[in-house]
Amino acid sequence: MPEAPDLEVIKDYLNAELKDVSVASCLVLRPTVVRSLTGEMASDLPGRWFLDAKRWGKFLTLRFSGGRSLVINPMLTGALQHCQESERVLKKTSVVLTLNTGMDLRYLDDRQMGKVYFIDNGEDGGDAQDDQVPQYTELGPDVLSGISIEEFQQRLKKYNGEIKGVLTRGAFISGIGNAYSDEILFAAGISPFKKCRALKPEELQALHAQCRQVLEEATEVLRERMGGVIHKKFRDFLKVHNKGGQPCPRCGGNITQLNANQRITSYCRHCQPGLLIRN
Repeated sequence: MPEAPDLEVIKDYLNAELKDVSVASCLVLRPTVVRSLTGEMASDLPGRWFLDAKRWGKFLTLRFSGGRSLVINPMLTGALQHCQESERVLKKTSVVLTLNTGMDLRYLDDRQMGKVYFIDNGEDGGDAQDDQVPQYTELGPDVLSGISIEEFQQRLKKYNGEIKGVLTRGAFISGIGNAYSDEILFAAGISPFKKCRALKPEELQALHAQCRQVLEEATEVLRERMGGVIHKKFRDFLKVHNKGGQPCPRCGGNITQLNANQRITSYCRHCQPGLLIRN
């Protein structure tokens, strides 16, 4: 699942590479991922110029001239590919935007879980997706937006579940998924199974700081690693996520990994002490 660091790098890449580029044609190969909320995307989008890309949480918005936008919610398997028009179209390709540069911008989604919303932002190109796109209105502050410790603590009071599950809820703070929740909790030294209301003041401080620090550091690593291969997922540099059985980079003990409900949880029992309790 693309999370804030992945999408932040992709956003910056698109803003640099697609400046003054227009859409020559639009082909929808898998209609199940497209939600056209204004006209037909395949006929309406060609001829429009790319304005910019924006990110909020795990949503990416591509704005075009004439008040049109693509709001992408990649969910678990969605990705964007920027490649030569002549490059082989992968089976998981869902939408193809052929650009006036001879390049394609393609939306890939192997399991078709993500969604591409084609919306009307109005001629002024404003941010109208918040009342048109499902789940967008429910998003909390973006994890990289500079949320204060006071607001962080206040928002957390609404929840009483295990902290890992709360971190991945976009209504609390948006942009954190399964992989980076593991990394944040490891950096903060907190068990993923600890109840929110059991967190001590010093743990809350550490959690608040690491939410931003871990993701900012990951963004810089991805900026160097990703380059133009924006459809690839780079996670090998992470410290604990999906590294069950490997040595903990802090204490040297084995990393524990659990797999439940199609979600991996990786942590160090020594560095993140706590009991695994399920209610």
